[in-house]
Amino acid sequence: MTGLHATLRAALRSPLSNYRLPLPDRTMPSANPLAIPRPPIRATILTGFLGAGKTTLLNRYLATQPARRVAVLENEFGAVGIDGGLIAGSPAVEVVELANGCICCSVRGELSAALTDLADRRDRGALDFDQLVIETTGLADPAPVAQAFFVDEGVRERYELDGILVVVDAVHAERQLNENRVAAAQIGFADRVLLTKTEGLGADTLAALEARLARINLRVPVALVPSKPAELAALFALDAFVLSDVVEQSPGFLTKESPSGLSRGGGDFRSFVRHDDDIASLVLHHPGEVDVGLMGSFVEELLLKNGNDMLRYKGILAVRGEARRLVFQGVHRITGFDYGRDWADGEARETTIVIIGRRLDEAAIRAGFQLACR
Repeated sequence: MTGLHATLRAALRSPLSNYRLPLPDRTMPSANPLAIPRPPIRATILTGFLGAGKTTLLNRYLATQPARRVAVLENEFGAVGIDGGLIAGSPAVEVVELANGCICCSVRGELSAALTDLADRRDRGALDFDQLVIETTGLADPAPVAQAFFVDEGVRERYELDGILVVVDAVHAERQLNENRVAAAQIGFADRVLLTKTEGLGADTLAALEARLARINLRVPVALVPSKPAELAALFALDAFVLSDVVEQSPGFLTKESPSGLSRGGGDFRSFVRHDDDIASLVLHHPGEVDVGLMGSFVEELLLKNGNDMLRYKGILAVRGEARRLVFQGVHRITGFDYGRDWADGEARETTIVIIGRRLDEAAIRAGFQLACR
């Protein structure tokens, strides 16, 4: 990564540390030099509007994964069937041991402090868990929660954000999307969208909802909540923020086919997807290689002008003179680049970027991208 960082620093003309996602080593050093390094704690953000079924999904996951030691971070107690005594609390987080051995935690202050407190207790042996699920309130914007894993260095070194799951009430989704922009933001941040309460809904109604979700987040897989333990486990092991896997873990990212098993609306993958929602997907495509310096300047300008309105974005670049694919993704102004696998023999060396943002200036962004592709 050192050479790449130097290249991008020159291209971006600003410290890369201001614009990076972590590249986890999968093992973390211990304060005890004789101790075996512990892997970072895998964390999943579980969000969705009130009544969508987040807690039902979480309870189902906990019940079917008896071998996992899961800590559940919530805003308040009671949602996951607490059964056990209160463990000594702290200013940052309050903890309850559940009957199934999992841990339920309530944030009392800043999320970063709570995450650090939990990791400290784990390191001391006071708590035993290998996975964290953050269940947000129904009206929560996922952005600050996701950014906590990248902005705070201590959190970044000890946790690995795995993915963002969004549970959607199919019956009330249209009204919620119409009335509250946070609902659309949740879809925009999602790595997976899970539909609930679909019983009794007609095929046309589901197709219309699917099409609207696709207009907000073009590439996110949409599915019903699974019932099989293996499928549930897979939801909490997406590796959606590991740069080397970003494209491989995004089904259909470089294809026109929908990654969802449900029906999707049609349309050109390379078009700008418009709708009444102020959040939509913008897809940039160049059928060839690009100069890393020009593309770095484009990304810097893009973030400076639009970073606050860019919810999620990811891409794969075919760099001139480089055998490997350059992959990147980001949340608002925090972004990271890394080289992935080699381009395969006969594989089209193309550049594709997908941006999910709020009221982006399509014409200006496309013009800048085309200049960067010279």
